[in-house]
Amino acid sequence: MTATRVLIADDHAMVRRGLRLILDAEPDLKVVAEAGDGSEALELAGENALDLAVLDVAMPRMTGLQAAAELSRRRPELRLLMISMYDNEQYLYEALKAGASGYVLKTAADRDLVAACRATMRGEPFLYPTAVTALVRDFLSHARSGPSDVPGDPLTPRELEVLKLIAEAHTSDQIALELGITRRTVDRHRENILGKLGMRDRVELTRYAIRRGLVEP
Repeated sequence: MTATRVLIADDHAMVRRGLRLILDAEPDLKVVAEAGDGSEALELAGENALDLAVLDVAMPRMTGLQAAAELSRRRPELRLLMISMYDNEQYLYEALKAGASGYVLKTAADRDLVAACRATMRGEPFLYPTAVTALVRDFLSHARSGPSDVPGDPLTPRELEVLKLIAEAHTSDQIALELGITRRTVDRHRENILGKLGMRDRVELTRYAIRRGLVEP
């Protein structure tokens, strides 16, 4: 039996070590790469033969949600599984939207992670019980109100990158350096983001970024 080749991405080394111990104890699962953030996960996915990526929802530089969306575009055959400390409906919706097949809580990883990995590799979804309840409730709500009430994402991928850095308290100069753009462009993105979201300041933007899973609360 060929073992499933797994990439783990989490910004805490101790968490990665714990997840690796859980997975490597199984004969059908083998961790072949570890990343400390979403950007590194993308790099390693391009350098290694992988079957499954297990991504933390919120990480510095690039979140697991952003990495999942990019991996879905670059490597549609790669299976994706999200893991998080937070039982958060918005994180769950964003994970599924990004292409993940499942969502596991870190607090239940010792119980659920192996089963989630195996389900994902079989092409089956894996959700913890309260997540299933949330999805059913949301579906019933939309079924009653109609699909026109479901909003689209108002921000572009670049605006989401800028928003994440703003929420992490980076200055305009730091954001410009990180993204390789001018400060004037950063300021224009900031104004566009505030306008699209109907917000006034960084505090409101940070709250929105937390709800979107771009940064941890």
